[in-house]
Amino acid sequence: MTVRFNQGAAGAAAVQFDSADFDIVGIGNAIVDVFSQADDQFLENNGIAKGATTLIDAARAEELYARMGPGVEVSGGSAANTLAGVANFGARGAYIGKVRDDQLGEVFRHDIRAAGVHYETAPATDGLPTARCLILVTPDAQRSMNTFLGASVDLGPEDVEEQLIARAAITYLEGYLWDRPRAKDAFRKAAAVARGAGRWVALTLSDRFCVDRHRAEFLELISGDIDLLFANESEITALFQTGQLAEAITAVRDHCRIAVVTRSEAGSVVITGH
Repeated sequence: MTVRFNQGAAGAAAVQFDSADFDIVGIGNAIVDVFSQADDQFLENNGIAKGATTLIDAARAEELYARMGPGVEVSGGSAANTLAGVANFGARGAYIGKVRDDQLGEVFRHDIRAAGVHYETAPATDGLPTARCLILVTPDAQRSMNTFLGASVDLGPEDVEEQLIARAAITYLEGYLWDRPRAKDAFRKAAAVARGAGRWVALTLSDRFCVDRHRAEFLELISGDIDLLFANESEITALFQTGQLAEAITAVRDHCRIAVVTRSEAGSVVITGH
């Protein structure tokens, strides 16, 4: 198909999706998730911020892992999970993310390919091990995530395959990437290649704390390079520093072509044009 959108003062321009080999290529932190049940007292005793994502180092990861109850290991990462989901719906997906040539790295490679996602990023042969996220799930279904980014932080511009980006209708970027300089460079390169090829660029804000860390840069990025924005209610209100969802919805109209705001049990809001 060919999608047309309004470019404001620049007039209308066509975005060519009809020649795309992939519907979506995602770029993110390649992580193996470890899920375990916990109660609020465990979170408090271990200094874990409930419902948030906290970046931890290798020592903290070992400490928490030793204290956690029985866990289940599942390949994940925000964008990787999204690509596995869209592949399950029948879409053609590809993924770019860095693992180490270790056991968890092999688990990740196997799982994402088995999900039907094209994945060819070369593994790191030295340095930090494959990333893992220790996820504590409380009885109210809140997920408190403690993430050791490991080898995923080695993702750099050289890992962004330009032909792959140009062949995808949408390049989907994970906001967590903005936490590391080399990954940020990879992020910018992918966005530039996608836009140069007449494709769309999508961004997920990922986490309210991520928004708080990078608000000014995210606003600049959304205004200049992002066509499609995903956020939950907490993230979008944090981005525009308001306590009112209606005010954030009004503000986001001026920053990107389409915004999707998820609201948990209240459903979702899709904002485009007027």
